[in-house]
Amino acid sequence: MPRSIAVLGGGLSGLVTAFYLQKFHSADQALDLQLFEAGSRVGGVIGTRQVDVPDVGTFTLDMGADMFALDPPHAMQLVKDLSLEDQLLTPDADRAGALVVHRGKLQPIPDGFVLMRATKPWQLLTTPILSPAAKLRFLAERFIKPLASDLPDQDVSVGQFVRHRLGEEMLQRLVGPLVAGIYTADVEKLSMNATMAPIVKMVQQHGSLAKATLSRKKGDNDKAERSSAGARYSKFRGFRNGMQQLIDALSEQIGEQAIDLNTPVESIQWDVARNKWLVSTAKQSEQAFDSVVVATPSAVAAKLLRGVKAGKLIKPAVDAADELAAIEASSAAIVVLAVRKDQVERLPRKFGFVVPLIEGRKVLAVSFASHKYAVRAPEDHVIIRVFIGGSMQPELLENSDAGLIELAKQELADLIGLKGQETISQVVRWNDAMPQYHVGHLTRVERIRSAVDQLPNLWMVNNAMGGVGIAPLSGIAKQTAEEM
Repeated sequence: MPRSIAVLGGGLSGLVTAFYLQKFHSADQALDLQLFEAGSRVGGVIGTRQVDVPDVGTFTLDMGADMFALDPPHAMQLVKDLSLEDQLLTPDADRAGALVVHRGKLQPIPDGFVLMRATKPWQLLTTPILSPAAKLRFLAERFIKPLASDLPDQDVSVGQFVRHRLGEEMLQRLVGPLVAGIYTADVEKLSMNATMAPIVKMVQQHGSLAKATLSRKKGDNDKAERSSAGARYSKFRGFRNGMQQLIDALSEQIGEQAIDLNTPVESIQWDVARNKWLVSTAKQSEQAFDSVVVATPSAVAAKLLRGVKAGKLIKPAVDAADELAAIEASSAAIVVLAVRKDQVERLPRKFGFVVPLIEGRKVLAVSFASHKYAVRAPEDHVIIRVFIGGSMQPELLENSDAGLIELAKQELADLIGLKGQETISQVVRWNDAMPQYHVGHLTRVERIRSAVDQLPNLWMVNNAMGGVGIAPLSGIAKQTAEEM
């Protein structure tokens, strides 16, 4: 008899798990794998649109992530396993770097500054972004004793950590907007241990960020950071035809016959007599599987587990459901514009910019996608991606798509001098798509895993359980497949 496995959810987590399950499965036993996706397409928040404009050219618009990190190496290994290496693009090094809005104008993020560490202190000391008092506070960091919550096995918010070590102004003007650009989160709630564990370890080991940076410099561990501003762009890759290439390759390998689209799972039940999971969908009342992988968002996973009614499994299922339901998620919208370069009076030569909340603007960040990869747009055009909403400005998402486009254009007119009618304007909304790693998140994940471990032949993998980004998620999904 073939081993039967149901994968619930066709986002990146579900696709990568399914791919590696097929890859790792023993050749002497058949595998009956079925992936259920509630929506009309797989890929979750990853997707690309190709738009042909007559007499202008072709535009490649990534509507979610537009690149992946090489570190950790799991995404690159996935690319190799899919034989996609020849489709990769390296971001344009001549335009690498990021800017930050300061008093209504764009200023370069100090060279060598990565999240909250300055590998080139003199660059930070000469930036107009910080006041003299903030620069003195930065210099004093080496003398600041760690918080009690900086100790091992404790947790603290990013806001509390940065405010204690580097001061309020550094938090508001640099670290806060950079972190918000990654996590769309409230830094006063965001967990240091869940998002920036290496930084916490540095302070634990060396006593301060300054001393840790000096130690890493002596060991030449910060070479990449010293040549970057805000992010290590040399450590990222994209695809020639957008991130959809990754999703298409995974789908092709898994097989069309194994993927059920427009098929939301309504319930899962454990059949004690047969030692199987019964999966009920909107299309079919019941299908039996030896194993189940829950790769849905946390809220959906919580609903499914709360419905488990098999005797001894009720308590661990409900325990896991309660913890999953407690993980908040934020929403965001991306307004994608394509405009002629001559429509932008002050077009930066960098990849994008972040916007501090203190600036009182209505955008989180702006990315120039065709600066990263020139092949994404005709030479005389630029693709601009504007990020709106997040946990700090959710009310902005009440605007219609047309309203979001106008809002984005108004902000860009003020910040970079955009004028005239755009060639392309599109909006994508990612509702409740970004799990919030609040203080204590890792402890919560441990409790979820402990409860799920008591459910026979059931595994869980999603971006709420750890891993923001394609690389970490790919690693977790692969590990799950190996365990199975």
